[in-house]
Amino acid sequence: MGPMVLRGTVTKVGAMQKTATVTVWRWVVHRKTQKRIELSKKYLTHDPENKLHLEDEVEIINCRPISARKRFTLHNVIRSTVLEREARHEQLEREKASLAKASGSDDSSQSSRILKDALSGWQKEETPRPAETTS
Repeated sequence: MGPMVLRGTVTKVGAMQKTATVTVWRWVVHRKTQKRIELSKKYLTHDPENKLHLEDEVEIINCRPISARKRFTLHNVIRSTVLEREARHEQLEREKASLAKASGSDDSSQSSRILKDALSGWQKEETPRPAETTS
């Protein structure tokens, strides 16, 4: 049997050295009702460089047993939330610098306002609660 490559999301990091918990989701058709059911399974994954962060999307591959429950190792990081955040922050800093250069002056209040507006889109927005009605 060849190597199994599974794709999942990192759900737990930092509890053990060089180990991350990866949750893999899959769809199964129920035998009687023929409805699709989403099943998940958690795998302990060997991360030798401790480079995984929470909510990263990764590919893991089976390997020889590393410990009692660890049978998979990190194969590929597909999407890293921390790297995306850093890249977005660098892009905003470049935009801020170009706007300051274009305006001809280093107006810190204007550039900080532009940076705040750009960052506010990345923060979690709270949905307003509907007004309570009394009957």
